[in-house]
Amino acid sequence: MIEFDGIRFNALISKRIMQTLAEHDPSLVSVDPGQIEAKVTKGVFMAAIARINNMPFFPKVAEFGEGNLLDKCDPSVLTRGGFAPLCVDENRIIVAISNPWSTAADEYVAMRFPELEIVKIVTLTSEISRTIEAVSSNAGPSRDELEAIEVEDTDDKIKDFDVTSDYEEPMAQLIATIMASAVKQRASDVHFKVEKETFYYAFRVDGDIGKKVEIPMKLKDRLDAYLLNLMKLPAEIRNTTPGISGRFTISYFRRPIDIRYERHRTYRGYHITMRLLDKGHLDVTLGKGSLAFDEATLLAMDKVMKIPAGIIVMSGPTGSGKSTTLNAILREMNTPDVNILTLENPVEDEIPGVTHCDLKNPGEFKPMIASFMRSDPDIILMGEVRDIESAELAIEAAVTGHKVLTTIHTPRASQIIERFEQLGIERWKIAQTLKAACAQRLIKVLCPYCKMEQQGIGDKERVIYGLDDSWATRTVYNHLADGCQECHGSGYSGRTAILEIIPITPKVSDMLSKGEITPYELELKIQEEGVLPNLRNNGLKLLAEGKTDLAAIGKMIDMSTDE
Repeated sequence: MIEFDGIRFNALISKRIMQTLAEHDPSLVSVDPGQIEAKVTKGVFMAAIARINNMPFFPKVAEFGEGNLLDKCDPSVLTRGGFAPLCVDENRIIVAISNPWSTAADEYVAMRFPELEIVKIVTLTSEISRTIEAVSSNAGPSRDELEAIEVEDTDDKIKDFDVTSDYEEPMAQLIATIMASAVKQRASDVHFKVEKETFYYAFRVDGDIGKKVEIPMKLKDRLDAYLLNLMKLPAEIRNTTPGISGRFTISYFRRPIDIRYERHRTYRGYHITMRLLDKGHLDVTLGKGSLAFDEATLLAMDKVMKIPAGIIVMSGPTGSGKSTTLNAILREMNTPDVNILTLENPVEDEIPGVTHCDLKNPGEFKPMIASFMRSDPDIILMGEVRDIESAELAIEAAVTGHKVLTTIHTPRASQIIERFEQLGIERWKIAQTLKAACAQRLIKVLCPYCKMEQQGIGDKERVIYGLDDSWATRTVYNHLADGCQECHGSGYSGRTAILEIIPITPKVSDMLSKGEITPYELELKIQEEGVLPNLRNNGLKLLAEGKTDLAAIGKMIDMSTDE
């Protein structure tokens, strides 16, 4: 049977779905139904669902939702049932659904709008959530309510935190509003900072921290205590521990979202960073969405994935999408005949058929890996190599015939080898076990509503970014200085990944072991051959295609050359 995007289909329907998908893509004929979620995008799957039911499929519907219709409905019922009324056309009401076999939409909408004929269209579950979000706002407590909070009050422990509910207590309402707004804006992080005269929060969206929103300074300790309470940590820990790590879960229209919490002391107070691990709107598939790599990159990745044993390392700064890409690779490798184990902190994306293990503290790492090795694995994903112990265990796993996927923090792919050496691993061990060194960046994509043409790039910018004279006359794009309403004034809409891959072939491995070539010389050699993808060339390709601008590329990639 098929389970996709939270919906389970019976054997008969699953069979029809498989037949329809195979007609669209013959390569899916031999795929096990349990692997479909890892092999096709949500759009393709839902289009097949619509076709089976002779219904139209619309991947984007949120913008057509009429607030007056949704105001008459209970958001929790719509979310639970997977449907949303969109608009009225004469005597008909258009209703978006995610499961055509469910009668929930017919029963509920007929009761709310008995005079209208129901016309259903199929869309993505995420679009139904967006439709509901578009009109479900939470204004939060007023400034006067915040100022009136008694700071000596204490809160009872909260088991679950629903950020789309209304709370009488202003502090609970404040935090619920902030977190709901963060999810709605697709923020990756929420920052709370205490400075000399201000206390504020800000969201990081598409890699950039947005505007600061001030909170009354006297509430800093109360807010701090409330967040610690959500994680069931004693409030006194903030005065005795320089750094505090924790996790809690929020409920957003019945969708659970994990929050990774980090707090450290500062000169004026503290700095809190909360990472939102929201996969509800993420389609993790190689070649699709934010991982829409070009054909050359996908071909190079296919070759890497076919390697039977060894280490595949993904590098890049925090927030560059390393883990997302590795999870997409795991989905491609995830077939019934392999045993895949992961060790992560935290588990960010659960894949059906993969055994995910959560690392509670650093002391668990070595015994967990030792246990992994006795659990008959074919593929092991280690969240990160950060010290000599984790590096040695990755090497040991690869030497004993396992395929190991992991991440590491280095600016360039070639520096992965040097980083392993810095951790204390001999060059020959690295050369013999490392099969692919990869580096990734997420580049901001220009907003389609406010991007505009620019004829050529000026002399100064060409010198700064090492561009040849042909760029003086090429048509490129940038955005309006103040952006537009659609992109919330940023000029960008989402991000796309670019990748650099250095394969370590047997010949290259031998040269590295003997010291006949340095990692940097290997990188230059591959760039000169011009066959494999690298960050600079892929960034310039996005620029030439009008998908991004020079500022976005220069912010994420070292564009300097040796010429």
